[in-house]
Amino acid sequence: MVKRILLKLSGEALMGEDAFGINPDIIQRLAADIAQIQRSGIQLGLVIGGGNIFRGAGLAGGGFDRVTGDQIGMLATVMNALAMQDHLRRQGISSRLLSAVAINGIGEPYQRDRALQHLSAGHVMLFAAGTGNPLFTTDTAASLRAIEIGADLMIKATRVNGVYSADPLQNPDATFYPQLSYQQVLDDRLAVMDATAVILCAEHQMPLRVLNIHTPEALHRAIQGEPVGTLVTT
Repeated sequence: MVKRILLKLSGEALMGEDAFGINPDIIQRLAADIAQIQRSGIQLGLVIGGGNIFRGAGLAGGGFDRVTGDQIGMLATVMNALAMQDHLRRQGISSRLLSAVAINGIGEPYQRDRALQHLSAGHVMLFAAGTGNPLFTTDTAASLRAIEIGADLMIKATRVNGVYSADPLQNPDATFYPQLSYQQVLDDRLAVMDATAVILCAEHQMPLRVLNIHTPEALHRAIQGEPVGTLVTT
């Protein structure tokens, strides 16, 4: 059983069936799941995307400056992290928000040593604002944080059951992959994470499990080592 994990939640996972924003029932359930994991003695870091609120790449396609769009997207991830922190507090779980972009009064500036201290003290770590740099996705931020904190496993929680040859929501005939190598992901250009995130995980031998966060008990089963979703390894 793993002792320390990095959980990457897509911003879209917080929407539920809503068109945008944060669904109160969804975030409450996710916070309860995270609380259960924390109480089991597992150290947990969390990166949440911002796509439910804002996508910098999307605005760039509409004529916005890409750097400005990405900076706004970083703030969206801070909003999601704050929302999760509030719901974890309601579950009786202590957490710390570390932001890659300094935001006084909301979170602490990200420092690796500080993150490790908080993890060892039993706090859930909420890593916000991506890497702090434009042009990098929150998948890359999650891979980076997983490596920095020495996670045993990175879990990417999405709205599909794992990795497919194509988007299963658009192509019902897409092939499901129970296990892959990072090289296969790169060679076949599978939509697991962006290439930078994949290469980081491959170079540092960080195992990744991709699963559907809305499948009951999927997260807990994955942590117990059960073959849930898709496992990606070197």
